[in-house]
Amino acid sequence: MDVVVCLKQVVDPELPVRDFAVDPGTQRQVREGRPLVISTYDENALEVALQLKDASGAKVKVLTLGPQAAVGDAIRLALAMGADEAIVVDDPRAPELSGAEKARMLAAAIRRIGHADLVLTGCESADWVERVVAPLLAEDLDAACVTFVSRVESGDGAPVVRRLVEDGCHLVEVRLPAVLSVTSDESNRPRLPKVKDIMAAKRKPVHTWSPADLTCSSAGDPGAGVEVRGVVVPERTSRCEFLSGDPAEQVAALAQRLRDQKLL
Repeated sequence: MDVVVCLKQVVDPELPVRDFAVDPGTQRQVREGRPLVISTYDENALEVALQLKDASGAKVKVLTLGPQAAVGDAIRLALAMGADEAIVVDDPRAPELSGAEKARMLAAAIRRIGHADLVLTGCESADWVERVVAPLLAEDLDAACVTFVSRVESGDGAPVVRRLVEDGCHLVEVRLPAVLSVTSDESNRPRLPKVKDIMAAKRKPVHTWSPADLTCSSAGDPGAGVEVRGVVVPERTSRCEFLSGDPAEQVAALAQRLRDQKLL
């Protein structure tokens, strides 16, 4: 089985709030000078793919959109975790593309790869949380699509996936090819690479393509998709007030204030 995992590199979600900023020109999060990591659910997707590799010998490729200079750490980690090879589409505009544009470019890259039984993505990105890439990617590839998958079991025929829902899970038999968006679960916590795996990753192939190498003329069209009118950081205000009087009077005053605010 050939599996392609789409990875996105984002600003570390654990970044202190004081270091979060929005570029007013691009309406995107400022990335320069901030630590970049693989988007959280994409790591879960990679772990699901690696479990398929462990169980049935699947070949795992990771695919990411550039810029190349910024994705090196993500690629090295993915290869150290166990992916067999990596493809980077070196596009400096990648962080500014809409979900629809990214899906078209990823689909074009997957068609150039040549064959993929399964394409795995995170169920949402850690920055924009659009949840549209997997369904749009499946439509472009004319593939089946299942969202919020936590586990994949490859049987004799079509693979069976476990899809998480509010009241439990669904077991879904999927025809191939298929695109699966993966959510986090106890069963797919990302593994930690060993030192020997980190060293071995240096010998694994990394292919770099440019957008011009892909047949997706509309992928970079600035007029395509959704127009972002504005992105702002919510302002938080706080006010501290000391209540006078003895403890009983303070309790009564506090209760009255809470009632006035309709909190009681």
